[in-house]
Order: sequence, then structure tokens, then C-alpha cells
Amino acid sequence: MDMNQYLNMFIDESNDHLQSLNENMLQLESNPTDLGIVQVIFRSAHTLKGMAATMGFEDLASLTHQMENVLDLVRNNKLAMHEFIFDTLFKGLDALESMVQNITEGGDGKADVSSIVASLQSIVSGDFQKSGTGAASEASPSTKVDSSESAGLVLDQFQYSVLEQSISEGHRVHYIQVTISSDSQLKAARAFMVFNTLENSGEIVKAYPSVQDIEQEKFEQSFSLYYITQKEVGELEKEIAGISEIDTVSVVQLDQESLKQMSEVTAGLAEVAAVQEAVAVQQPAPSQPQSPTAASVAKPASGKAPAAKAPAPTHNRTIRVDIERLDVLMNLFSELLIDRVRLEQLASEASNPALTETVEHMSRVSSDLQNVVLKLRMVPVDTVFNRFPRMVRDLAKSLDKKLDLIITGAETEMDRTVIDEIGDPLVHLLRNSVDHGIESVADRIAAGKPETGTVQLRAFHSGNNVFIEIEDDGNGINRDKVLKSAISKGILTEEQAAVMTDEEAYQVLFAPGFSTAAVISDVSGRGVGLDVVKSKITALGGNVTVHSTLGKGTNFSVQLPLTLSIIAAMMIQIGSEKYAIPLSSIVETAIVKRTQIRSVHGNKMIAFRESHIPLISLSQLFEVPDFNEDEEEETEVVVIRKGDRLAALSVQDFLGQSEIVLKNLGKYLPNIQGISGATILGDGQVALIIDPNVFIK
Repeated sequence: MDMNQYLNMFIDESNDHLQSLNENMLQLESNPTDLGIVQVIFRSAHTLKGMAATMGFEDLASLTHQMENVLDLVRNNKLAMHEFIFDTLFKGLDALESMVQNITEGGDGKADVSSIVASLQSIVSGDFQKSGTGAASEASPSTKVDSSESAGLVLDQFQYSVLEQSISEGHRVHYIQVTISSDSQLKAARAFMVFNTLENSGEIVKAYPSVQDIEQEKFEQSFSLYYITQKEVGELEKEIAGISEIDTVSVVQLDQESLKQMSEVTAGLAEVAAVQEAVAVQQPAPSQPQSPTAASVAKPASGKAPAAKAPAPTHNRTIRVDIERLDVLMNLFSELLIDRVRLEQLASEASNPALTETVEHMSRVSSDLQNVVLKLRMVPVDTVFNRFPRMVRDLAKSLDKKLDLIITGAETEMDRTVIDEIGDPLVHLLRNSVDHGIESVADRIAAGKPETGTVQLRAFHSGNNVFIEIEDDGNGINRDKVLKSAISKGILTEEQAAVMTDEEAYQVLFAPGFSTAAVISDVSGRGVGLDVVKSKITALGGNVTVHSTLGKGTNFSVQLPLTLSIIAAMMIQIGSEKYAIPLSSIVETAIVKRTQIRSVHGNKMIAFRESHIPLISLSQLFEVPDFNEDEEEETEVVVIRKGDRLAALSVQDFLGQSEIVLKNLGKYLPNIQGISGATILGDGQVALIIDPNVFIK
């Protein structure tokens, strides 16, 4: 069978499982005694191993199997989580991600992971343990299963289905362990009497050892079985204990969850036994009292097999769609939108009621279709945010800092095009906050702060924009240190630095080659990072601002457009030329008389809401040949906003609001100051789209 046709599906699902593993490992690190999380991690690892083996990526499957062995001991209360175990599992996840990335790039997914495998095997064998730390804890009596018996206790799919269906139909399913007296001379006969007693009032589904081995006395003193009946636990224990030479009897009634748990316990122990045999190391029995760490993991004994409650799986009715298909759909709809605008113009000129009514209905339908198409491209920022907790955890550990990353608004949606580009800038900003913002533990204590710092990552909608903020409670930005470093690197002159506001000084952080790090490390110090952030965000039509208070913390705020495909715009006209201004940047429109225009140091200014803002002439800026603004007694203006700064653009006429399709100017046209793209109007004319951010300094 040709497996290449499933390669893309394998890569997508592998990345999903790896992300889930990282997220749940971080949760488990915060709450290492929660076996419900361990169950979720184990299932993801097991699924990934199966997919890799099916696709023929043996190295990936083998490493995942070794990680599975460790997780299996943990979920069965045989091992307590330990810092070394977390670090080793995280290294394994990093190696798995590298393998999947190699496969994505056309490789075979092979890698040298011998050191990680050796560490994982040392965990399974118990060799990593020192001074009792992380000692393997014993399973609770209700589910304790000898690993030598585990292979025989594994239920096949049919047996499991029979037991599960019996529980659903109201029958009682029991797990029974019987031990015969060591001085008994007729073990097989006593076992036969137990089987005969049970079969009179129920059905034995699975026994270990097998009935044939028991009849031939090929067993020690005990045997186990799964049993379906209507009798109570106490009644069964009394009947079996009434048989002579029976030493102990244990009967546990199983429900759906505990049956699943028991099945996983026996299957897991079978694999552990195989691993132990392969490495020729016997798992040390806990002859000494459990260590405090192990005891905190082990569950108390009860009359019922413990069942770790894992989050119930959610069944989303979704399908995977190639992003290129969505791009094609968006392009087709863009053409439909242009024709819709043209039809609306023709209908208004024709003055035909039937035609007007039809076009209006088509407009409503196409508007609904537009919303659907845009939503198809919208992706939660969670797809970007979910990789940051692991990154911050590793970075804080390498810098020997303590911090909490708090994420809010991860459900906020953005266009897929923006999502694909925003990841790297956010990585730089987060690394900057952890490295430069959050102080060391000693410094925080000296400053009267909690030793654990906080970095908040939040996203939220505002109009047609999405804001992503990264805020820390660290030391803040030292304005003087920034300016001093900028002067020494030749980025600023002393005269320029002397007249800068705090906001302008903070913007120096984004200058190419700028850095305040005293030592070059793998985190920072080479002057590369924030300049990349600025250029990338600006290229996306966004903006980044900085607010900081020395000693209290810093806030980086990134403003991004909601979508880069279709936007609402105000259409304006200057002479014979038409332009579009995005509505998201417009505060209001107004008409200004010539007498209201003031000249301040050679710059035109107008009064606006108890302040004065600059007036910029688009006709002069774009050198429009057939319009002379000086001849106008009244001037139409559009007030635009960039952050907290305002400006006014003078135009000739307002043509009205319209939905426009953004088109790239192409690689043959140079970057034109103040123009971000173009759009095609309903009559076939091309209108340039104005970038208001350029006009506000």
C-alpha cells in the first residue's frame, strides 16, 4: 500500500498530538499527582506511536514507545513524577518534534536519540533514583497486578466488548483474585471447585492462568478472572471463602470507567514486563516504606478499582481543508464582490424596480456569503499562543527565574494570513519580557516583589483590529539606559535624545542593531529581535506601541488588522482619481472652511475637539494634476487615528462607504509612500488604498 497519500494527514495529526503532549505535560508539571492528565498524555503518545509505526517511521515510533513505558508506570502508581523525569520527557518531545519537522521537509524522520532512550530506560529500571527521590510507589491493593501475570490478563477486543455491554445491560462485572493455601495438596481441585461455584451463577470471561494450565497445576498459589453475574460482592466472597483450603479472596465490582482502567493497567504492565526483560533489569520491589513523594502519588486502597477521570473527549464535526483552497475561494468571492458593486451601480442608473429588488436581494445574500467566507479563514490566536507556555518554561529555567505565563483571549480570531506571520514577532517580544523584563528571584525579593514574576499574554478585538498585548511586572524600561546605549551605537545623537519623549525613547528599542544586554547569550545581546518585530508588524499593516513604568513593568501592545482580504473603506475622490481609506483608521469626516485652517511653523493645522491636529493635503502629496485645493472655499477632511495621535486628510469629495477587495501592487511597482495596495471598483477602475499610518509620525 502506498502510504504517501496519507503523509499530509499524518503530519497534521502528529503536530496536533505533539502540541497536546506539550500542553498536558506543562499541566502535569504544575500538578504532578493528577493521574487524569497522565491518562490523556499516555493516550496521545500511544496514538502517535501507532501512526508512526503504520507510516513506517520506526525511529519516531520507537522513541514514543520508550516514553510510553515511563508514562505507563506513572499512571499505574508504580512511579512518582520527578524533575528528572519531566526534563527527560520534554527532551523526548523536542526530539519527536524535530523528527516530524524532518518528515515535513521530505526527510525520513531518523535521528540519534540514544541518550534520551538511555535516560528513559534508566527511569523504567529505577537506576535514576537517588536518596529515595521518586521511588516507585506501589499500586493500591484494589488494582495491584503482578507484572508476571499481566500478559495473561490482557483482554482482547471481543472480551472487553462483552464485559462493557454486560455493564450497560445492568449485569455486575467483577474482577476476582483467589489465593489457595500454600499447604494444599490439590491446588487444581480447589481451583476447579471455585470455577464450578462461579459458573453456577454467572459466566467467566477471562481467567489467568488459563483453565488448561490450572487443570494441569501449572500455576503458583493464585489465579485471577473476570466474571459476569447478578450476585453482590459480599455474597461471592462468602461462597468462595467457604471452599476449603482457600486462603484469600478479593472481589472488586467494576463500572465502565474502572473496567477501562483495569484493562489499561494489565496492558501497560505487560509492556513494562517486556521492557524489563529486554534490559535484563528487574523493577525493585518497594520493600521499604514509601517515600513522601511516592506516597503523594499513590491512591488510597478502596473496594473499587481507582479510575482516573480524564477529560471527556469532545467530538467536533470538523474537516481539514487545505489553506490554498480557501485562498481560491476567497479570490473567487472577491471577483463576485466586484461584480456585485457594479450591478448595484447599474441598477441605480436603470431605475427598474424589479431589477433593483433583485440586486438588493443578491446583495444581502452575497453579504451573508462574505461573512461565511471570511469566517472560514478566521483562526483562533490559540494556534499561535499554545506553543508559548513550553517556550517560556524552558527559557525561565535556563535563566534561573520563576514566572507564571497568564494567557487570556486565546479564542480571539484573526485571518489565517495574519496568524501565519505573527508567531515570530510574538516569540521575540516574549523572550524580551522574560530576559530583560522579569528580574532574578533575588532582585525581586530585594524590591519587595513576589519571587515569581508574571507575564501576561492577551488578545482582544477592537473595531476592525485585533490587539495582542504582552505585559510583565518586571523592572520596566530605563529610559536613560536606552538612550545612552543608542547614542553609543550611533543610532541617535545627544541632541536628538535630549528632546525625546518617553514614548519616542521606547521606540528606539526597535532600531536595527540596538541592544542593552551586557552579555551576549543564546537569549539576547546581538541586537537582533525587536527590529524584526517592528518590520514584520508594519508589513502586516499593524503597529506596535510600548508603555513602561520603571520598577513596575512594561507593556508591548501590537495592533493588527482583523483580515487582509476584504475590508470596509471610505471611498473618496480627488480630481479624476479615486482612493480608499480603511474605515478602521477613520475617526470621523467633516467639512472645514478655509478660514478655519491655521498655519503653525509652516504646517497647516485645524481645530479638532479642543486641540489642533495637522492637515495633510492628499492632492499635493500625490500630485493630482486636475484638482487645485487652493481654489476651494470649503475642504472635506477625513480625521484618521494611529494609536493616540490624530491627523486630518483633505479630499475633494466623499463617494461613500464600500466593501473593497485588497489587491497587491505587485513586485514590479516600487513601494509607494502612503499606499498599501489597490482595489478594483465595480466599473473596472483601479483605486489606490491609502495607508493612514504613514501620515502620522
